[in-house]
Amino acid sequence: MRVEPVFTGSPDTILVCIRGNSGSGKSSIARELRRRHGRGCALVEQDYLRRIVLRERDKPGGAAPALIAQTVRFALDHGYHVLLEGIMHTDRYRGMLAALREGHRGRSLFCYLDVSLPETLRRHLTRPQASEFTAEHMNGWYAVHDVLGWPDELVLPETTKLEEAVEAIAAAAGLPQTGRDDDLLPIVP
Repeated sequence: MRVEPVFTGSPDTILVCIRGNSGSGKSSIARELRRRHGRGCALVEQDYLRRIVLRERDKPGGAAPALIAQTVRFALDHGYHVLLEGIMHTDRYRGMLAALREGHRGRSLFCYLDVSLPETLRRHLTRPQASEFTAEHMNGWYAVHDVLGWPDELVLPETTKLEEAVEAIAAAAGLPQTGRDDDLLPIVP
């Protein structure tokens, strides 16, 4: 489904989208990128908006893609860099992602973590969500090499370690990494 782009952000904002199967490492990478950047970088998690805010299953015609896109545009329009992460299967999210890419006035980087099913299952056992869903659930959600197919899409193989992924994505996106962890400081007006 083709979604028309809405022009958003500025030449200074950066949009990074990290996609991959459940258990591939998307959340860990996105959270570390945000921590290393410091303030001014919004984290938009597909699971939070879809599962917690909307309490919606990932289904064709669902409201989640529109809410995700609106949240990303809101943050970009307010001068934030955005780290968008989620499974976001190509068949349901390509139109929304393409519209964000085409409409963003700044730099955009789309990444795919290409991790095999056995490795995602192994990684899943180390996650806090390990008791929330089973290997059978993950097998049903798994999509083999679900890349967008864009020539500038960054595809990282399963052998990429967390540190390497964070550095590669930050460099490819031009996302500054301050090295400061000021999230522990109180927010002062």
